[in-house]
This record gives sequence, structure tokens and C-alpha cells, in this order.
Amino acid sequence: MPLVKPKKNLGQHFLQNEDIARQIAESISTGPKNVLEIGPGMGVLTKYLINHQYPNFKVVEIDHESVEYLEQHYPKLQGNILSQDFLRLDLDSLYTESLTIIGNFPYNISSQILFKVLDYKELVNEVVGMFQKEVAERVAAAPGKKQYGILSVLLQAFYDIEYLFTVDEQQFFPPPQVKSAVIRLIRNPEKELHCSESLFKQVVKTAFNQRRKTLRNSLNQFNFSANYKQNSIFAKRPEQLSVQEFEEICVNIIL
Repeated sequence: MPLVKPKKNLGQHFLQNEDIARQIAESISTGPKNVLEIGPGMGVLTKYLINHQYPNFKVVEIDHESVEYLEQHYPKLQGNILSQDFLRLDLDSLYTESLTIIGNFPYNISSQILFKVLDYKELVNEVVGMFQKEVAERVAAAPGKKQYGILSVLLQAFYDIEYLFTVDEQQFFPPPQVKSAVIRLIRNPEKELHCSESLFKQVVKTAFNQRRKTLRNSLNQFNFSANYKQNSIFAKRPEQLSVQEFEEICVNIIL
């Protein structure tokens, strides 16, 4: 039995399989780098990350019981355990060079973690994480797939995303009621979009919030030239559009 009691309100499901933990740790691209682990719990993943001897390795853990356990069992972490809520963390105050984020992420905040990554996309170069399988599939989905949605488009605008492997429920304590999956995000060369980022987000969210409608109907609140309104793109539904096509639409909005 675990020495730290899993807390339902924190979405804690402790990974038990050492081989999977090692696989996750080894999924980080090679080379010296800053690494931040979110939600280490009792350190099943941490122990493998420590062995890589990253020059600036920290963990952030909101659960005080887990923090005490880590302090007792991983003396190498001294001074590098952040007893805080990751969602409230100012990453710019901790790191000045590119950062890799890794973790067996709490499922109840996994989407929020990804939106925070987007906020720090100029700093966060890589993410390797365990997610609920449904979320992982959504993030990695290609245009045309039913899982393709808001999170897919917003993240794929700035990251190349790879679905690595699926993890069975029984590999955790307590077992979650869903399967899990590990994905990797690598920052792509795009420094900025060809349109306003806030407008891009607004268009993507508006389109997918009415995903059964064609864009001609879902985006009718936006102003386009009469000529552009005839474009065949408006006969499509949002899941059929690439990131670049969403950008094209935004470029043609008359503000």
C-alpha cells in the first residue's frame, strides 16, 4: 500500500509500474535542459529523472503529505521542491531558458495545465505527460478526426504532438475509471501566427462551440468581404480545417 494516501480532490492516482515510469522519463528528448515535474506524488517518475542529472531539475507538488515524503526519500531534491499549485506558478521567475515540463498530470486539471503551457509557449519547449486517454487523443488528433477540437487546434498551432503509448487502469493506485495515455509536445518553429492570437482563439472557440454547423453559419458574427464569403471553406465544419485554414479565416476578418 502507498505511504501517501491518494486524495480524490487532488485527482491523485499513483502510478505503480516502474517500467512505465522509466519509459515516460526516457521520452524527454536528449540533451541538458531545465526540467520541471508536476505532481510527483511519491516520486515514481522522479527517481528516473534524478538519474539523468538535469542541470536544473525541480518538482512542484501541491500535496503537503507528498512534499514531506519527497523530502524524506529524495535528499537530492533539497531546495528544488516547490510546495505550490502549478497553475499559480510564475514560470518566468523560475526559468530564463527553455523548459521541459513532465508529469503524471492530475486529470482534473490536465486541460488547464495545457492552457498554461500555451501562455508560456516561448519558454516551454517540450511537454511529456500522462493524461486521460480521451484528452490525449484530443490533443494529438489530426483534422478530420472526431476528437479534433479547440485544444487540438490551439496547441498544434505552436507544438508538434505525438501520441506515445496507452496505459491501462490497473497500473495505478487507486485505478482510475478511464485509460490513460502519454503524449509528447515539441515546440514548432512558429514564433507567432499570421493573425491576432486573441482573434484566432475566438474564432476557433466560436466554430467548435457550434461544431455541427458549417462555418458559414457558426462564424456569421464575424465580418468578411462579399468576395471572401463565397470561399468554399465556409461549407466546411470546424473539424475539417487545419491550423493554417483557421489562420486564413482570421486574416480575412474585417475588423
